[in-house]
Amino acid sequence: MAELNLVLVEPQIPQNTGNIARTCAVTGARLHIVRPMGFVIDDKKLKRAGLDYWDKLDITFYDNLEDFFSKNSGDFYYFTTKGLHRHSDVSYPDGCYLFFGREDAGLPEKLLFENPGTAVRIPMKPTLRSLNLSNSVAIAAYEVLRQWDYPDLQVKGELRDFDWAEAGINQI
Repeated sequence: MAELNLVLVEPQIPQNTGNIARTCAVTGARLHIVRPMGFVIDDKKLKRAGLDYWDKLDITFYDNLEDFFSKNSGDFYYFTTKGLHRHSDVSYPDGCYLFFGREDAGLPEKLLFENPGTAVRIPMKPTLRSLNLSNSVAIAAYEVLRQWDYPDLQVKGELRDFDWAEAGINQI
């Protein structure tokens, strides 16, 4: 079973973290949150954004980046507007970790400078600051899952009241 790890470093907005938690739940990705956070984990905005998926999460909290790195190893990819490589040009191995920084500051520049080969960016217009954090995480997660051919995910939809096959419609 393939394993994808999403790492939030010092998230500040509860709704973003709730949306990311929901993305983790529906994709089976593990969520890692590095403190400090700009909210408490029982924030009702966070819970509302994650809806009823909280019990489906594999989530771990860390006191800081040093704590995270002392407990985890593997292939790390740092998503940043300062990245040298396009996110879609990278081949992501099983068990990789995708890092995302604070909404207002991103990841620490020292971390990026020390890891230029795995600092990646999602292309966007040069005159605009950045994408929303939860959108960036979803784009990144689904690029990795696409490369892995969506392991353990349902890839064909079904109608409640109609049957595609009975109608002679083949799914791609």
